[in-house]
Amino acid sequence: MARTETTVRDERFYDRYTTPSAGALLVTYALALIFLWFGFLKFTQYEAAGIAPLVMNSPLVGWWHGLFGIPGTARMLGVYEILTGLLLAARPFNARIASIGGAMATICFLITITFMFTTPGVVQPGFDNPLAISAFPGQFLLKDVVLLAVSIWILFAARSEASIAKT
Repeated sequence: MARTETTVRDERFYDRYTTPSAGALLVTYALALIFLWFGFLKFTQYEAAGIAPLVMNSPLVGWWHGLFGIPGTARMLGVYEILTGLLLAARPFNARIASIGGAMATICFLITITFMFTTPGVVQPGFDNPLAISAFPGQFLLKDVVLLAVSIWILFAARSEASIAKT
């Protein structure tokens, strides 16, 4: 059977919605949901107060509080996170835009992982083992390692999809 434009389109649909690509889509939308949800929470007082100790102890971003104040810093991060979530969610429609979201997510998690080394209370007091980390902020921040890995994967997968779409 000769390959026609219709059969090529059908093959692309099948390839796009196989189990691995469906999993990729689920992971992408899960990360987008996290960014959107956390981004909108940054506009609440309790979330601004909750992230304040993480930000203020960081030599990378601690200066934000002096520049924007605690609520302003939270709102700025909220806008950044909402934009990141929206860009990630564009992946099925525009992989190039999603790759920008992947880069923004990667930057976000690279910064938050540094909080493991700058925030007081990460290592559980009373233990001689530095691997004994507290539930908050230690374990709360440790989960960002996997989110960083997912962000990097989305960045490169979306870039690859965008380059394939060009051809």
